[in-house]
Amino acid sequence: MGSRRSSSFKNVYVEQDAITLRDSFNRNLHFYVVKDRNIATMRDFYVALARTVWEQLCSRWMRTREVYATEDPKLGLDIEELEEMECDAGLGNGGLGRLAACFLDSMATIGLAAYGYGIRYENGAFHQKIKDGWQIEEPDEWLLYGNPWEKERPESTRTVHFCGRVVRDALGHCEWVDTETICAIPYEVPIPGYHNNTCNTLRLWAAKGKKGFDIKINDGDDYINAIFERNQAEHISRVLYPIDHAFEGKELQLRQEYFLISATLQDILCQFKLADPIRELFELPYKVVIHINDTHPALAIPELMRILIDLERLDWIDAWDICSRVFTHTNHVAQVECLKYWPLEMLQRVLPRHLEIIQEIDQHFKVVINRRWPSDENRCQRMSIFQVINEPVVSMDHLCIIGSHFVNGVSAFQTNHLVKTLFKDFADLWPLKFTNKTNGISPRRWLLVCNPGLTDLIRSTMTSEDWVKNLIMLNRLKEKVNDENFRNKLMQIKQDNKNRFVAYMRQHRNVVLNPSSIFDVHVKRILEYKRPLLPCLLAITLYNRIRANPNLKICPRTIIIGGKAAPGYIMAKIIIKLINSVARIIEFDPITTGKLKLIFLRNYRVSLAERIIPATDLSEQIPCVGTEASGTGNMKFMLNGALTIGTMDGSNTEIFHEIGLSNGFPFGRTIEEVNYLRKTGYNPMKFISSNPELRLCLEQIRDGFYCPTEPNIFKGLYEKLTTEDKFMVCADYADYMRAQAEVESAYRDEVRWSKMVLMNIACAGKFSSDRTVREYARDIWRVEPVSINEPNNSNSRRNSCRKYSFG
Repeated sequence: MGSRRSSSFKNVYVEQDAITLRDSFNRNLHFYVVKDRNIATMRDFYVALARTVWEQLCSRWMRTREVYATEDPKLGLDIEELEEMECDAGLGNGGLGRLAACFLDSMATIGLAAYGYGIRYENGAFHQKIKDGWQIEEPDEWLLYGNPWEKERPESTRTVHFCGRVVRDALGHCEWVDTETICAIPYEVPIPGYHNNTCNTLRLWAAKGKKGFDIKINDGDDYINAIFERNQAEHISRVLYPIDHAFEGKELQLRQEYFLISATLQDILCQFKLADPIRELFELPYKVVIHINDTHPALAIPELMRILIDLERLDWIDAWDICSRVFTHTNHVAQVECLKYWPLEMLQRVLPRHLEIIQEIDQHFKVVINRRWPSDENRCQRMSIFQVINEPVVSMDHLCIIGSHFVNGVSAFQTNHLVKTLFKDFADLWPLKFTNKTNGISPRRWLLVCNPGLTDLIRSTMTSEDWVKNLIMLNRLKEKVNDENFRNKLMQIKQDNKNRFVAYMRQHRNVVLNPSSIFDVHVKRILEYKRPLLPCLLAITLYNRIRANPNLKICPRTIIIGGKAAPGYIMAKIIIKLINSVARIIEFDPITTGKLKLIFLRNYRVSLAERIIPATDLSEQIPCVGTEASGTGNMKFMLNGALTIGTMDGSNTEIFHEIGLSNGFPFGRTIEEVNYLRKTGYNPMKFISSNPELRLCLEQIRDGFYCPTEPNIFKGLYEKLTTEDKFMVCADYADYMRAQAEVESAYRDEVRWSKMVLMNIACAGKFSSDRTVREYARDIWRVEPVSINEPNNSNSRRNSCRKYSFG
């Protein structure tokens, strides 16, 4: 019974040549799409091509599990047109989702036996439209036409429970009863490695109402209510961004997080037992690592404890020993305001058994604290999982730290902040538990795919393709810094990318850009701490200078700001309105023609990032110091030859360290200066009154100069900037303008600028996600790569711990 059946795919290796691809494409068009070329649309061609690539991946995918597009088929179709048919997957929360995608690519490329888990949201991050300058949200129905890259696995459906009550038998064993139940249906997406035979799995869960009804339907109303309850259950995987300032939205988030956790842990334990049915659960830490990416999946810790204690009948000591050696955790927090809490009352109602387990974890942990610091009640309360912040709450950050054997930050700057400030008590208790793993990006997506011209230029300097998997080899480009011919080729590639972006904007947005201007870009989620107001104030300042002196000699500049505001984030939406209002005034004033342009890039997303990042000259990475955990957008721009204007925050500090301060434009206050200003009472009016240009900008905003039809619309923003200015826009304005003057001076010097561009690319190797994942594997997960051989090769197997990741 314990033996695994032999594989059925050993002789189905698909030869990947042009003729095979062409024949597969035609077969899928005829028999899968059920169309011929005469009536097929571009979307039909896209689905047929995706299905063809899917078939090529399947043999790699199956071989990868067993051990733990190349040639042009000359189909007469434009691959770029087919790419336009593919929607951006609505799976992740901003930078966390993009980071997870890079990590999955790196894990497959390195050859780690890894699974990724997430929720298959029907509607991703909303489609952003702009009407009268305001953000309008529309559903992002990315699954409207299906997803040809996924495979439904209904045979692996899991049942997830909510609410109910806890009962105990005579022996004290607990049972969670009278629960609401829903089904989690898995959909699998293959994650192929680069130039190897590995194909890992991303498993996404879709919520479905339970089969049948457990109620007795007496009349039509009962039936309608049953249907309604079933539809309500399916809301869990319907939307990516529930508005969390309302109680209902917060509870939906809790249900989403537990839905992912419960289904995934069931799946992991099922695979663990299937691999060896006689294996003991005590072996779990030696075979499985579960990585908690941020605090969203924190409840995995009490969920595993529930399974081990209530279902597997282990005692507390043994269950906790297994649990605490299985989990590792990445903490992305940079600000106290971003710490994650759940209301105790909500947990009590939605997950009553889990709250009991968390309470017991907390009691056991307090014993550890009292043993180390006897009678230190203040410290004991600070470190408790249970806190009071207006109401009793449960800290997910504390739960993750207590329940994981490693906790890492995502940049040297942020990790230092975690250890010395946010979680100092925990670091004092467990100094070896905390470590840093600076984030990285996938060079496959963010260089090879999005910037083929630059890729080819780099290839011309390398003797092999090894650099794609070992990006630190880019440092060889430093040898070319004084090679004028090479630098000219590099800058021509940048200009070609700018020209392509200009053409795209003209065709798709009806916007005319000057390809000879500085492309000054700030694209990311619209959040106050990321300070999109600074480039907006730059545009206003430059506009005021041109108005005061129409003959002013200014380096032409195109300022591009893009990103989405969360639906319930009112101030972020007002900032978008301001940017669009300023852009409109500048656009229709003829004195700015050829000198200055401001645009808001609506519906910013990954596919649009792949267009604008290679075209960017200046990358704006300007958060208030102490607010950004890492950031990876800065790395993408750097790798594509954009220079950074930025604060010494997050991973910016490491970028400036790699390139040297002379190859970028650092500005702003240090963390010590920011903390001192706040401690002594920061007054933004002190900086406003001493800076006439800033004062004029803010007065124009206050008085409705940029929105004459609604002159009072920005008064609230003005009041916030002049009285509170939490993220010190006014305090950093003068130094920001100084750095921007340096940008203009450097851009006018073509030789200097080209050398800076080359140095940035040459120093980008550290920021590959391959390096990050290798460090995780070596230092935290303790796993080794697994080689996936061709079907006819000897199939040697190596024992390796499987690594799972939520996110």
